[in-house]
This record gives sequence, C-alpha cells and structure tokens, in this order.
Amino acid sequence: MNTSALAAVRVLDPPPVSGAIRSVYVHAPFCTRRCFYCDFAVKVASADCGAWLSALGAEVRALEREGAFVLDDTLDTLYVGGGTPSLLGPLAMEGLLNLIGEERLQNSDLEWTAEANPESFTKDVAIGWRCAGVNRISLGIQSFHAPSLRWMGRLHGADGARDAVRIGRAAGFSNLSVDLIFGLPDHLERDWERDLDDTLSLDPDHVSLYGLTAEPATPLGRAVAEGRETLSSEGRYEHEYLLAVDRLTEAGYEAYEVSNFARPGFASRHNTVYWSGEPYLGLGNGAHSYRHPVRRWNLRDWDAYRARAEGSGPHAYRAGVEGSGLPVDDEEKLDVDQVRLERIWLGLRTRRGISLQDLPASARDRARCWVENALAVAEGNVVRLTPRGWLVMDRLTVELDANFEE
Repeated sequence: MNTSALAAVRVLDPPPVSGAIRSVYVHAPFCTRRCFYCDFAVKVASADCGAWLSALGAEVRALEREGAFVLDDTLDTLYVGGGTPSLLGPLAMEGLLNLIGEERLQNSDLEWTAEANPESFTKDVAIGWRCAGVNRISLGIQSFHAPSLRWMGRLHGADGARDAVRIGRAAGFSNLSVDLIFGLPDHLERDWERDLDDTLSLDPDHVSLYGLTAEPATPLGRAVAEGRETLSSEGRYEHEYLLAVDRLTEAGYEAYEVSNFARPGFASRHNTVYWSGEPYLGLGNGAHSYRHPVRRWNLRDWDAYRARAEGSGPHAYRAGVEGSGLPVDDEEKLDVDQVRLERIWLGLRTRRGISLQDLPASARDRARCWVENALAVAEGNVVRLTPRGWLVMDRLTVELDANFEE
C-alpha cells in the first residue's frame, strides 16, 4: 500500500460507510511473564490453544446471532496480537483458519499478520503458521542490549532476535516487521544508535517504534510513582525518536505513521484500517471493535471473557444480554464532536495529513503557525506533521479541534 497516495483526511466528511466487516483483530492473551512496562490484556499462564479457540468460537457464534458486527464473506486483513501468540504453538493458526472459515481467507491479497516473541518463534511454529496462511510476522525484539532486555523482563537476548528473523525468512515470510522500544531510563546506558544499526542489519521490511511510558497499573508505573525508577529525560526521548526517523528514512523506510516505518509496499494494511476509520472486529479478551458510530470492547480479564463467551461461571452474563454469550464489557456511540476529534487525530498521526478544505479560518491559521514553527509542512491544500510535530501530536490535535468550538 502506498500510503503517500491516500487522500488527506477531510475532517467534516461523513465517516466511511460501514458495511460487512473485512478486517479482524484476534487477541491471544498468554504470556510466560508480564514485562515490567506491560499494560496489555495478558494472562501469565501456560498457553492453552484449545481453550483459546473454544472461547473465540463461542464469541463468533454469539456475534452471528447478534448480527450487529457481521463479517464479510472475504477478509482483507487478519491480525493476531497479544500477549504472545507464538506460545500457542504451530497448529494455532490452522485452528483459527477453521474457526473464521477458510473461505473467508482465500483472498489472494489477504494480509494475515501474527505477532511472535523471539524465544517462542521456533522453526515448527514458523512452518506451521506459514502453512496455515499467515504471510506477515511481527517480532517483538524491543532491543539488542542485554541489560535493557533483562530490565524490561524480556526472555530473549540479541542472538535470539537474530535467530527469529532467520527462522522467519527460512520459513518463507517475505513480509517481516520488528518492534523497538525507545526512551529507556538513562541509567541503563542503552546505545540506541547501535540498536538501530543492529535492526537495519536484519533487513526487516517494516519497523514499529514505541516510546516507553509508565502506565499507572504496571510494575513500572508503580515504581515511578514510588520514586524507585525514573523515566528517560524529555530531551533523550525526543533525540532518540528523531534519530530513528532520520536513520530509517535514510535506509529507505517511509515514515507513514507516527510509530511505523515501511519499505515501499510493506505498510501495515490492517493498521491502516484503524487510521482510516473503516470498520473492524476484535475477538478475544480486551479486543475492541468499531462500526460507525459504535465502538465497543470486550472484557479485559481472560477468565471473565472466557466464562462470558462460553456461558459459564460468575461472569457469564451481563444485564441486557443474558444468554447471548457476547463477552462485551461496554460500548460507546460516537457523537459528531467525537468523530471530528478522532478524524483530526488520525489524520495528523499519518502521512495522509489533514485537508484544509472545509476548516474554519481560525483552524487554517493555526495550521499555518505549525508550518512556521517546523511542526508541519503544507503541500497545496494539505497539512502534514513533521517528526517534531509528531512528538507533540496530542497537543496539536486539541489545538485544532478547539478552533471548531469558537
């Protein structure tokens, strides 16, 4: 997908027509341990592929009975995230194929991504997944610096990351993405430039960057709140992000979204669905679904999700949907103001940018100020954030939206 060729976001246009859903996210919650910084919906336990497929199957049947989030006969994208999907073993994706329906996954242009951690991405897993139809792998490498990996709670070392890439390529994966974390605490003395060198030496097709944050409910968040840990300085955080943008761009990767860089033709089509406002379905605990104007999310706890989906245990029912088997925690209906705010944010976070057409004069003036301060560039009737602008994207989003309220 050439993301540069996508039309800029017109903030006041109506949302995309939401027909049958052609993009699905599936959550695999199991992890061997919880990483120090992790705020995802994970279950620290041995991976139970049978229980996972059983609960997902029950959710799919409940969705079919409900009829509000209907899958198309053909999917465009399927993304299996976690957690650690690679812990589920080599037959997990074949099981998922049968659950969703092999006929839905026959699209010759299907993008089927599965996440993996290096230590559990074995040769058998890679071959099993490739045979099932997975054609894109996302590896959680995070760093090549041994002390930093130990501090994060990761179970692999630098050699494990390299071995995982080699295994993936040998199994026939020609679309391979790696994740990196920047902005680690200064005391770790992690050499970010060396991590970038090591990453480029693996020749990945796609790189995702994640800046470290201390979410309150995580061990890291508690350590920061209690003064036992200190996050990276703002200057270091900005320097590492901008250095990564420069290095990856020089190496031929397009910065097509604030955190994502791809060689031509390798942008994540699944994630682009999220950023374009298209409908999608989320299966599994903590998964989100969107079909305009409704966004809803599943129960976050794996055991509660499984009990609700399969209709057993103390979490089996929710008021108003007794007997439905829908493991939905809650939902919201977006109003006009919420849709506008999201469109601004989604446009600014991608290379699509925001069309100045239909914006009030004050909003256009605000965007011009960004350009004058090197936070954005203007190309004709479109404004796009620069990497420096991406660092303060949330503030700029609020600024632009406020001009609609005046």
